[in-house]
Amino acid sequence: MIKSTPVSKLLQTKCQNYQITNNVPLFKNILHYLSEGKHFISIFAFHFLSRQIFMIKITFPDQKIKEYPVGITGLEIARSIHPGLARAVLSVTVNGELWDLMRPINQDATVIFHKWDDEEGKHAFWHSSAHLMAEAIEITFPGTKFGIGPAIENGFYYDIDPGDDVVITEKDLVKVEQKMLELARSKEVYIRKEVSKSEALKFFTEKRDNYKLELINELEDGTISFYTQGSFTDLCRGPHLPGTENIKAIKLLSIAGAYWRGDEKRKQLTRIYGITFPKKSMLDEYLVLLEEAKKRDHRKIGKELELFTFSQKVGQGLPLWLPKGAQLRERLEDFLKKVQKDFGYLPVITPHIGQKELYVTSGHYEKYGKDSFQPIKTPSENEEFLLKPMNCPHHCEIYKFKRRTFRDLPLRFAEFGTVYRYEQSGELHGLTRVRGFTQDDAHIFCRPDQLKEEFLKVIDIIFIIFKALDFKDFFTQISLRDPDDDEKYIGSDENWEKAESAIIEACEEKGLNTIIEYGEAAFYGPKLDFMVKDALGRKWQLGTIQVDYNLPERFELEYVGSDDKRHRPVMIHRAPFGSLERFVAVLIEHTAGKFPLWLSPDQVVIMPISEKYVDYAKKVLNFLNNCDIRSLIDDRDEKIGKKIRDNELKKIPYLLIVGEKEAGSNEVSVRKQGQGDQGTMSLDEFAEFIKNEVEKQMQFS
Repeated sequence: MIKSTPVSKLLQTKCQNYQITNNVPLFKNILHYLSEGKHFISIFAFHFLSRQIFMIKITFPDQKIKEYPVGITGLEIARSIHPGLARAVLSVTVNGELWDLMRPINQDATVIFHKWDDEEGKHAFWHSSAHLMAEAIEITFPGTKFGIGPAIENGFYYDIDPGDDVVITEKDLVKVEQKMLELARSKEVYIRKEVSKSEALKFFTEKRDNYKLELINELEDGTISFYTQGSFTDLCRGPHLPGTENIKAIKLLSIAGAYWRGDEKRKQLTRIYGITFPKKSMLDEYLVLLEEAKKRDHRKIGKELELFTFSQKVGQGLPLWLPKGAQLRERLEDFLKKVQKDFGYLPVITPHIGQKELYVTSGHYEKYGKDSFQPIKTPSENEEFLLKPMNCPHHCEIYKFKRRTFRDLPLRFAEFGTVYRYEQSGELHGLTRVRGFTQDDAHIFCRPDQLKEEFLKVIDIIFIIFKALDFKDFFTQISLRDPDDDEKYIGSDENWEKAESAIIEACEEKGLNTIIEYGEAAFYGPKLDFMVKDALGRKWQLGTIQVDYNLPERFELEYVGSDDKRHRPVMIHRAPFGSLERFVAVLIEHTAGKFPLWLSPDQVVIMPISEKYVDYAKKVLNFLNNCDIRSLIDDRDEKIGKKIRDNELKKIPYLLIVGEKEAGSNEVSVRKQGQGDQGTMSLDEFAEFIKNEVEKQMQFS
């Protein structure tokens, strides 16, 4: 008779998991050792048996295959390759799924290891840090209830409810940080446990955490797991680090309010943001970068340069473009209009509203109606309009204006169309998240055999924009269907395969640095997103190209083919800027407000050294304006040194100093933003100099 102990139970369970039965002679020895209480010998026998008899094949990224014992962990595989790898690796992808390093692998698998430089590695690191912060908060503020705590692009956050009578302040963050460091140094281990739904509900009912109970009730039994480190247990799918010892540097960054599950009708929770690193030097570098990002904040610079503003009376998320900002925006529009004309686009204009039925037909109302501005009623009964959430339904109706044949295609309709989408107030952020914005929208209607060529031409347009605005560091993301869930997509498999192949082939032909994300396609077709890194290395999504078979079907768009039969066109959605608001925000932060000369609202400021030379300054101003050089005069009664400093802060590219010498020789003394004295030039020489610099910047073909 085997005495029931935790060890004996564990071994018997593992024997069942690995299908070790009485047919294996050594199994009888395990049972014998267990019956005599010889746990150490039985454990040794079990490991010897399972690892000798049951082997699995592990395939590495270089397609090399190696056999390992069943139940081996990702960390053990890494250690078998090199101890250095085991120290550096943070998570592992097993058969396409991101896993903890300590999860046993019980079947043949393909594995990819992730270090700090990989997004998957950072994800595990910061997700584990969110749990560490939650443990520290629970110790510091007993009774706190927890919402969600994900890893984000830079760090992590946790939404918490400390109780109605508790307010967590910035000062409290220092205490939580110190507790996190203390816990991290104690080398806590992250332990995964799969639990039944009833177990999960029981645990959090006893803990009185209604937020976790709500989440659990939405999960399927058999898909639920807990993670425990130290005294803290959380509902979580993972993955996590093996332990806390790698978390060496911690900074809790800010506190904000966040409605539970993003619903303004639910309780507002406290959201705490933080970031951690495996080295203190990395945290120090990040904090320096953070300070630089604050200096480059487009909201701050936009105000200083008088580009845009917001008004509570006008409404949240509705930007007001000031004269200098409007001029900058117009130049961007004019630039793209010229490019589009060269590529055969036709301008169209559509209204800011449309009948509700238009968006019901397109499918936008069904998908986004609840989260959009609500219908506008009119004096006529049953007549309802919506603020335009998309331009594409309007463009479909323009296509239907008359009969089309195969000879008419491709048709390229372009519009700088303002659209309106309701963003919750807590999600609004300067120009990057607004409720009214203008898209550089165009829709191409083409034959299936023209799809790839048109796609390539759109990529060319995006290249032109990036070159003109000095976005050198970017990659592309190809978003395809989820192969395991085709219910959320519209259209035939054949059309999807054609569209996906066209995008992949176009990217290969252009030699693009691409990543493929499955499950990220729009419901109507695959897409290509351009991800730009700014001067601080931050990623922004700018420019998108989407292939659509859905809207032509919904709007019954047709063309007569060469066979005299009716066919459906393919539709390409494209917006190289994305939206002008977001693009300008990114451009401001990328350049710190020091725009390229061709785009700068003010290209030149003329600074007379005293009131005596204001008349000559006006003569210079008139000359430059006649040369289409955007100029202004700073005729304040200030010393020239102060004028130089003030206008440097205004990011004006060129500063011209005029005094007795310059007035006498019909010249200007030239200073360049950030580069100082450029010498003296005649007016003609300076005008030619500016013209040449602009032409050089605009050589994009």
